[in-house]
Amino acid sequence: MTNEKDAVMVELYDLLFTDKKDDRFGRVITTKSLKEDDLIHLAVQRRTDLNPSTLRSSLDILKEIATEELANGASVYFGLGYFSLIVNGVFLGDHAKWDPDQHTLHVKTTASAEVRKKIKSLHVNVLGMAQSSLVINTVTDVASGETNTRLTPGGGVNLAGIKIRLVGDNPDNGIKLTEQASGAITPIPPNTILVNEPSRITFIVPPSLPTGDYKLSITTQYSHGSVLLKTPNTYVFDNLLTV
Repeated sequence: MTNEKDAVMVELYDLLFTDKKDDRFGRVITTKSLKEDDLIHLAVQRRTDLNPSTLRSSLDILKEIATEELANGASVYFGLGYFSLIVNGVFLGDHAKWDPDQHTLHVKTTASAEVRKKIKSLHVNVLGMAQSSLVINTVTDVASGETNTRLTPGGGVNLAGIKIRLVGDNPDNGIKLTEQASGAITPIPPNTILVNEPSRITFIVPPSLPTGDYKLSITTQYSHGSVLLKTPNTYVFDNLLTV
Protein backbone atom coordinates (compact mmCIF):
# COMPACT_ATOMS: atom_id res chain seq x y z
CA MET A 1 0.00 0.00 0.00
CA THR A 2 1.30 3.48 -0.87
CA ASN A 3 2.01 5.73 2.11
CA GLU A 4 0.25 9.06 2.12
CA LYS A 5 3.67 10.75 1.94
CA ASP A 6 4.67 8.76 -1.14
CA ALA A 7 3.43 11.32 -3.64
CA VAL A 8 4.88 13.78 -6.12
CA MET A 9 3.60 17.03 -7.57
CA VAL A 10 3.65 17.77 -11.30
CA GLU A 11 3.41 21.13 -13.05
CA LEU A 12 2.46 21.57 -16.70
CA TYR A 13 4.34 23.51 -19.38
CA ASP A 14 3.57 24.39 -23.00
CA LEU A 15 4.73 21.76 -25.48
CA LEU A 16 5.93 23.80 -28.44
CA PHE A 17 6.94 20.90 -30.68
CA THR A 18 3.39 20.06 -31.72
CA ASP A 19 0.60 21.58 -33.81
CA LYS A 20 -1.91 21.24 -30.97
CA LYS A 21 -2.06 24.45 -28.92
CA ASP A 22 -3.33 22.69 -25.81
CA ASP A 23 -0.56 20.06 -25.62
CA ARG A 24 1.41 20.22 -22.36
CA PHE A 25 4.27 18.31 -20.79
CA GLY A 26 4.66 17.59 -17.10
CA ARG A 27 7.61 18.20 -14.81
CA VAL A 28 7.97 16.78 -11.30
CA ILE A 29 8.53 19.51 -8.71
CA THR A 30 11.77 18.93 -6.80
CA THR A 31 10.84 19.40 -3.15
CA LYS A 32 14.37 19.14 -1.76
CA SER A 33 17.94 18.22 -2.73
CA LEU A 34 19.52 15.65 -0.42
CA LYS A 35 23.21 14.80 -0.12
CA GLU A 36 24.81 11.78 1.55
CA ASP A 37 25.17 13.56 4.89
CA ASP A 38 21.46 14.41 4.77
CA LEU A 39 20.60 10.75 4.22
CA ILE A 40 22.85 9.71 7.09
CA HIS A 41 21.14 12.24 9.34
CA LEU A 42 17.72 10.88 8.36
CA ALA A 43 18.90 7.32 8.99
CA VAL A 44 20.08 8.24 12.49
CA GLN A 45 16.74 9.92 13.19
CA ARG A 46 14.99 6.71 12.18
CA ARG A 47 17.40 4.42 14.03
CA THR A 48 18.95 6.13 17.04
CA ASP A 49 21.28 3.17 17.63
CA LEU A 50 23.18 4.00 14.43
CA ASN A 51 26.40 5.99 14.59
CA PRO A 52 26.76 8.77 11.97
CA SER A 53 30.56 8.38 11.76
CA THR A 54 30.28 4.63 11.26
CA LEU A 55 27.64 5.08 8.57
CA ARG A 56 29.79 7.65 6.77
CA SER A 57 32.90 5.44 6.93
CA SER A 58 30.98 2.39 5.72
CA LEU A 59 29.43 4.34 2.85
CA ASP A 60 32.80 5.75 1.78
CA ILE A 61 34.39 2.29 1.80
CA LEU A 62 31.54 0.77 -0.22
CA LYS A 63 31.66 3.62 -2.75
CA GLU A 64 35.40 3.20 -3.18
CA ILE A 65 35.10 -0.55 -3.72
CA ALA A 66 32.14 -0.16 -6.12
CA THR A 67 34.04 2.44 -8.14
CA GLU A 68 37.16 0.28 -8.33
CA GLU A 69 35.16 -2.74 -9.50
CA LEU A 70 33.28 -0.68 -12.08
CA ALA A 71 36.61 0.66 -13.37
CA ASN A 72 37.73 -2.94 -13.90
CA GLY A 73 34.75 -3.87 -16.04
CA ALA A 74 32.34 -5.16 -13.41
CA SER A 75 28.61 -4.54 -13.44
CA VAL A 76 27.81 -3.21 -9.99
CA TYR A 77 24.53 -3.17 -8.09
CA PHE A 78 24.90 -0.37 -5.55
CA GLY A 79 22.47 1.94 -3.86
CA LEU A 80 19.44 2.63 -6.02
CA GLY A 81 20.49 0.84 -9.19
CA TYR A 82 22.84 -1.05 -11.45
CA PHE A 83 25.97 0.51 -12.96
CA SER A 84 27.96 -0.65 -15.98
CA LEU A 85 30.30 0.82 -18.60
CA ILE A 86 29.31 1.43 -22.23
CA VAL A 87 31.37 2.57 -25.21
CA ASN A 88 30.50 5.52 -27.44
CA GLY A 89 32.09 6.00 -30.86
CA VAL A 90 32.61 4.07 -34.11
CA PHE A 91 35.54 1.71 -34.74
CA LEU A 92 36.84 1.34 -38.29
CA GLY A 93 37.90 -2.19 -39.22
CA ASP A 94 38.22 -5.48 -37.34
CA HIS A 95 41.53 -4.50 -35.72
CA ALA A 96 40.80 -0.87 -34.84
CA LYS A 97 42.52 0.63 -31.81
CA TRP A 98 41.14 2.82 -29.07
CA ASP A 99 41.22 6.50 -30.06
CA PRO A 100 40.49 8.93 -27.19
CA ASP A 101 39.45 11.54 -29.76
CA GLN A 102 36.80 9.20 -31.20
CA HIS A 103 35.86 6.88 -28.35
CA THR A 104 34.63 7.46 -24.82
CA LEU A 105 33.48 5.36 -21.90
CA HIS A 106 30.29 6.26 -20.06
CA VAL A 107 28.43 4.86 -17.10
CA LYS A 108 25.04 3.31 -17.79
CA THR A 109 22.65 3.42 -14.83
CA THR A 110 19.52 1.32 -14.47
CA ALA A 111 17.13 1.77 -11.57
CA SER A 112 16.75 -1.25 -9.31
CA ALA A 113 13.55 -3.29 -9.20
CA GLU A 114 12.80 -1.86 -5.74
CA VAL A 115 13.03 1.71 -7.03
CA ARG A 116 10.91 0.96 -10.10
CA LYS A 117 8.24 -0.66 -7.90
CA LYS A 118 8.18 2.32 -5.55
CA ILE A 119 7.93 4.84 -8.42
CA LYS A 120 5.09 2.86 -10.00
CA SER A 121 3.11 3.03 -6.75
CA LEU A 122 3.40 6.79 -6.23
CA HIS A 123 0.39 9.06 -6.15
CA VAL A 124 0.76 11.96 -8.60
CA ASN A 125 -0.84 15.35 -7.98
CA VAL A 126 -1.08 17.41 -11.19
CA LEU A 127 -1.19 21.06 -10.14
CA GLY A 128 -1.99 22.52 -13.55
CA MET A 129 0.05 25.08 -15.47
CA ALA A 130 3.24 26.24 -13.76
CA GLN A 131 3.24 29.82 -12.54
CA SER A 132 6.43 30.39 -14.49
CA SER A 133 6.65 29.23 -18.10
CA LEU A 134 10.45 29.42 -17.98
CA VAL A 135 11.88 26.01 -18.85
CA ILE A 136 15.07 24.49 -20.28
CA ASN A 137 14.36 21.61 -22.65
CA THR A 138 17.86 20.57 -23.74
CA VAL A 139 21.48 21.27 -22.85
CA THR A 140 23.81 20.37 -25.74
CA ASP A 141 27.58 20.15 -25.24
CA VAL A 142 29.01 21.40 -28.54
CA ALA A 143 32.44 19.77 -28.15
CA SER A 144 31.09 16.23 -27.68
CA GLY A 145 27.71 16.62 -29.36
CA GLU A 146 26.05 15.03 -26.32
CA THR A 147 22.70 16.26 -25.04
CA ASN A 148 21.70 16.54 -21.39
CA THR A 149 24.71 14.59 -20.07
CA ARG A 150 27.98 16.52 -19.97
CA LEU A 151 29.90 19.79 -20.11
CA THR A 152 33.34 20.38 -21.65
CA PRO A 153 35.50 23.05 -19.93
CA GLY A 154 36.29 25.77 -22.46
CA GLY A 155 33.68 24.43 -24.88
CA GLY A 156 30.36 25.81 -26.02
CA VAL A 157 26.91 24.89 -24.71
CA ASN A 158 23.58 25.40 -26.46
CA LEU A 159 20.48 25.78 -24.30
CA ALA A 160 17.05 25.35 -25.88
CA GLY A 161 13.93 26.25 -23.95
CA ILE A 162 11.08 28.67 -23.35
CA LYS A 163 11.46 32.25 -22.07
CA ILE A 164 15.10 31.70 -21.11
CA ARG A 165 16.46 35.04 -22.35
CA LEU A 166 18.62 36.71 -19.70
CA VAL A 167 17.36 40.24 -18.98
CA GLY A 168 16.87 42.48 -15.96
CA ASP A 169 19.11 44.04 -13.33
CA ASN A 170 18.38 41.69 -10.43
CA PRO A 171 21.73 40.47 -9.03
CA ASP A 172 20.47 36.88 -9.03
CA ASN A 173 19.98 36.85 -12.81
CA GLY A 174 22.26 34.64 -14.87
CA ILE A 175 23.35 31.07 -15.46
CA LYS A 176 24.91 29.11 -12.60
CA LEU A 177 26.53 25.68 -12.34
CA THR A 178 26.28 24.04 -8.91
CA GLU A 179 28.65 21.16 -8.11
CA GLN A 180 26.59 18.57 -6.28
CA ALA A 181 29.18 17.11 -3.91
CA SER A 182 30.52 20.40 -2.54
CA GLY A 183 27.68 22.80 -3.32
CA ALA A 184 30.17 25.19 -4.94
CA ILE A 185 28.47 27.58 -7.39
CA THR A 186 30.17 28.74 -10.59
CA PRO A 187 28.40 31.63 -12.35
CA ILE A 188 28.74 31.93 -16.13
CA PRO A 189 30.37 35.32 -16.91
CA PRO A 190 28.04 37.53 -18.99
CA ASN A 191 30.81 38.18 -21.54
CA THR A 192 30.94 34.44 -22.36
CA ILE A 193 27.25 34.31 -23.31
CA LEU A 194 27.31 34.41 -27.12
CA VAL A 195 23.61 34.04 -27.94
CA ASN A 196 20.81 35.32 -25.69
CA GLU A 197 17.35 34.73 -27.13
CA PRO A 198 13.96 33.72 -25.66
CA SER A 199 14.30 30.14 -26.91
CA ARG A 200 18.08 29.78 -27.29
CA ILE A 201 21.20 30.63 -25.31
CA THR A 202 24.80 29.78 -26.17
CA PHE A 203 27.60 30.17 -23.64
CA ILE A 204 31.17 29.04 -22.98
CA VAL A 205 31.92 26.72 -20.07
CA PRO A 206 34.67 28.20 -17.84
CA PRO A 207 37.95 26.53 -18.87
CA SER A 208 38.96 26.00 -15.23
CA LEU A 209 35.68 24.33 -14.17
CA PRO A 210 36.63 21.40 -11.87
CA THR A 211 35.50 17.87 -12.62
CA GLY A 212 32.28 16.80 -10.97
CA ASP A 213 28.52 16.51 -11.38
CA TYR A 214 26.68 19.79 -11.86
CA LYS A 215 23.14 21.14 -11.87
CA LEU A 216 22.54 24.04 -14.28
CA SER A 217 20.14 26.80 -13.29
CA ILE A 218 18.98 29.96 -15.01
CA THR A 219 17.43 33.04 -13.42
CA THR A 220 15.88 35.85 -15.45
CA GLN A 221 13.24 38.57 -15.38
CA TYR A 222 12.17 37.90 -18.96
CA SER A 223 8.44 37.70 -19.57
CA HIS A 224 7.60 38.68 -23.15
CA GLY A 225 8.72 41.45 -25.46
CA SER A 226 10.09 44.34 -23.40
CA VAL A 227 8.04 43.48 -20.32
CA LEU A 228 10.16 42.51 -17.30
CA LEU A 229 9.12 40.61 -14.20
CA LYS A 230 9.57 42.42 -10.89
CA THR A 231 10.71 39.17 -9.29
CA PRO A 232 12.96 36.91 -11.39
CA ASN A 233 12.08 33.31 -12.20
CA THR A 234 14.55 30.46 -11.69
CA TYR A 235 14.61 27.10 -13.42
CA VAL A 236 16.89 24.24 -12.38
CA PHE A 237 17.56 21.74 -15.16
CA ASP A 238 16.62 18.20 -14.10
CA ASN A 239 19.61 16.28 -15.50
CA LEU A 240 23.03 16.06 -13.87
CA LEU A 241 25.77 17.36 -16.17
CA THR A 242 29.16 15.72 -15.81
CA VAL A 243 32.50 17.49 -16.29
